Amino acid sequence: MGLYIRKSISVGPFQFNLSKSGLGVSAGIKGLRVGTGPRGNYVRLGAKGIYYRTTIPKNSNHQYNKVDLDQFDADVPLSSTYEPLREIESADVTQIVDSSSVELLNELNSKRKKSSSWPFVLALFFGLAYIAYNVQFPQWAVAIILGVGCVLTWVTHIRDILAKTTVLFYDFEPKMESVYAQLLESAEQLAKCSKVWHIAASGRVIDRKYHAGASDLIERKGTTIRVTEPLYLQTNIQTVAIEVGRQTLHFFPDRVLIYDVTGIGAVSYKELSITVNDQRFIEDESVPNDAKVVDKTWKYVNKSGGPDRRFKDNYEIPICLYQDMLLFSQSGLNERIQLSSCGPANDFKSALLNLNSYLPKEVESCAA
Repeated sequence: MGLYIRKSISVGPFQFNLSKSGLGVSAGIKGLRVGTGPRGNYVRLGAKGIYYRTTIPKNSNHQYNKVDLDQFDADVPLSSTYEPLREIESADVTQIVDSSSVELLNELNSKRKKSSSWPFVLALFFGLAYIAYNVQFPQWAVAIILGVGCVLTWVTHIRDILAKTTVLFYDFEPKMESVYAQLLESAEQLAKCSKVWHIAASGRVIDRKYHAGASDLIERKGTTIRVTEPLYLQTNIQTVAIEVGRQTLHFFPDRVLIYDVTGIGAVSYKELSITVNDQRFIEDESVPNDAKVVDKTWKYVNKSGGPDRRFKDNYEIPICLYQDMLLFSQSGLNERIQLSSCGPANDFKSALLNLNSYLPKEVESCAA
């Protein structure tokens, strides 16, 4: 996966542009655009390769600020065979705040809390049209009310999107661009694993006989790793997203943004700890295509490792070699990912460490 850095971002009718001179924004339709940028305000019009552009003088009183950016038998006493599972989860995102991300998080969270107005506009005009129809207004009048309502609903919807959206631009030095591309490539290898699970809880086994000889039980659920942008955030680069239960981790060039329904948190790479281990796992589900089977055990196992013949429905279970990846921070991030293939998590960890080593002097970002 190559790194593609866009120089412009569209949000509704507006287009944000990044150049060597700075950040600009324009709006309009094909053949006519009005905008502002580092060189001043301007109007651009034309078609079929012939264009005219004029600069509008700045008002000297205005200032533009850049903001930095087992199933088991029914008669087996399960509750006595293992300890209660303890949840493996991060703290509330409002507590996961990196000091360098405070301004960005304040903007993201404040914009996210803004309510959408377009449903009220839509309901209002449909209500007016319904009243007009029932009091026997002419059909053309009802049609006009519905038409105006649709147009105003669309305009209000665009306004809502603009009010809730943050634009985040990144401008890389060549070396930093290469390092971040390495992170995207390693994430692509993670995504290619046949199975990726999020570990939600774990607990110690008391009586291994009933759990195929396992020392711990886990609660897990399949998850996804993909390249996508967070909701209401437009950026000029590709970003990696990993779903971890009710939260989603978005890996940016300078930080991890944590999204959930209550808000947005952040962890800088300097505060992020990542641990990768190969783990033997007793797989009582289907074995993934890329998994390595290293041994076998029995559903009910005796102390010597053989089958416990007191159970009639005893059968063999494969033991696979998986890879565990733990993401942790002192501010409250605590997530565990299990991969069906060994190796990709090591590359992802190396890419994150390499990225962190270049951050202090080579990453610049700005939000608008």
